[in-house]
Amino acid sequence: MNTTTASAALPSAAPAERSRGYWGNVGARVVRDPVFWVAASIVLALLAMALFGPWIAPADPQTSSMLARLKPIGTEGHPLGTDELGRDMLSRLIVGARLSLFMGITPVILAFFIGSAIGVLAGYAGGFTNTAIMRTVDVFYAFPSVLLAIALSGALGAGIGNALLSLTIVFIPPIARVAESVTTQVRNRDYVEAARASGANAFTIVRVHVLGNVLGPIFVYATSLIAVSMILASGLSFLGLGVRPPEPEWGLMLNTLRTLHCRA
Repeated sequence: MNTTTASAALPSAAPAERSRGYWGNVGARVVRDPVFWVAASIVLALLAMALFGPWIAPADPQTSSMLARLKPIGTEGHPLGTDELGRDMLSRLIVGARLSLFMGITPVILAFFIGSAIGVLAGYAGGFTNTAIMRTVDVFYAFPSVLLAIALSGALGAGIGNALLSLTIVFIPPIARVAESVTTQVRNRDYVEAARASGANAFTIVRVHVLGNVLGPIFVYATSLIAVSMILASGLSFLGLGVRPPEPEWGLMLNTLRTLHCRA
């Protein structure tokens, strides 16, 4: 009896899923996923802290006081203590989230557009153009991202602008490699061949038939690089090659505290 009832209910479930469509089904699965809500809460909290940091910080992150320097965690009025100049660490941590997120997201966005353009061009053109572009990309791709970022920042000099440029150059090769790979797979599909046979030019084919099918995988891969970008940006600031004092930034704050700890 139960088996019959269950089997009778199965056919009605499939039409319900088809009626919602692809994104409707994705939304239904996401809403029921507790991991999504935990991860989304953490991300939204970080974004809120970055956007509204100056307004929610308990103190001015730039105000110093030599009488309040190096206060321990739990000090009244300074839950996370103070730094070597008496500045509130909690306030600098909150306000520094904006610059750290900016340094993590901006290079990935720039590299996404540049790397996607390079990879799609190489993948669709093929032949000598593909070989020339991708072998040039492989020269940069062969270096570890950390060493390449340090080398470029060291050559360009410290500063936010140079750090952003260095990280953008670091992320262009992997994104271009992914873009070239997916474009090579798409360019031989039947709908692309049909558009080519109908007389459409290369620009129209790429804009209408190729980009819509390759930007999704490229975008997903690029979003996975944001965390790496934040780590590299903090590492550059930690080494003195990124953000300069007195701007609050997580890597720079770690470097300051490390120096004080070594002296102690």
